[in-house]
Amino acid sequence: MKKTIFTGSGVAIATPMNADYSINYDRLANLLEFQIKGGTDCIIICGTTGETSTFTDEEHVETIRFAVEKVAGRVPVIAGAGSNDTAYAIWLSKEAKQAGADGLLHVTPYYNKTSPLGLIRHFNAIADATDLPIVLYNVPSRTGMSIKPETYVELAKHPNIVATKEACGDISAIAKTASLCGDELSIYSGNDDQIVPILSLGGKGVISVLANIMPQETHNICQLYFDGKVKESTALQLKLLNLINSLFVEVNPTPVKEALNLMGFECGPCRLPLVEMVESNREILKKAMQKHSLLQ
Repeated sequence: MKKTIFTGSGVAIATPMNADYSINYDRLANLLEFQIKGGTDCIIICGTTGETSTFTDEEHVETIRFAVEKVAGRVPVIAGAGSNDTAYAIWLSKEAKQAGADGLLHVTPYYNKTSPLGLIRHFNAIADATDLPIVLYNVPSRTGMSIKPETYVELAKHPNIVATKEACGDISAIAKTASLCGDELSIYSGNDDQIVPILSLGGKGVISVLANIMPQETHNICQLYFDGKVKESTALQLKLLNLINSLFVEVNPTPVKEALNLMGFECGPCRLPLVEMVESNREILKKAMQKHSLLQ
């Protein structure tokens, strides 16, 4: 049985920007403190929600280092280091380790999507190059490819590949992965509307967008389930469903960053090609936030 990096709610944290689109590290420090005080169990830095695809190499490594220093061991920090270039993913993984990350998040190769054999060779090459535990990230809506349950079986044989963030949306496929891999691969929900279903399959928690604005409640969904209070966990999942949906009314992270701005965190704009929300969708988001007392 492999060691689990964390159980519960890990936040896929947004990256605050200044008006000139540079990273606002002061605001990031505020977000990190808000998360830890709110009960978040893990920080996932430099992921999709963090707009990392727009970062320079220097920004990417410095943001990981900054988060590690500010968190100061209070919860694990997992660093996004994925790429569609295996050599670059290896380089970035080594840089993340040097920056102090506790684990790595590696998305499937995008655009030049590969075969199952290519996935196995890609992820094994990365895992061979570092001793940090690796969380795979399966998000076919963004990458155009999905990790099959049978491929997970092969990947889970590597001692450094310990978990997956599953955002394929296919509960049947996730159930098959859980059945085939057992304790050799931890599963985290990559979709906030599927936390309880994936926990019911033995999942260890969630890597969450919702947790950016409701860290305590997202943690509670998981903790209630772990405590055997399945009915209460399910009720909380369903209570938050309209808010979860509103956070994806446009492409992530546009709505969650707008939500953080509405809450006064001053996270600034998204970098192009992401743009501000259209007003009709902004109103949907505001109404959902008001329903959950997130706005004055």
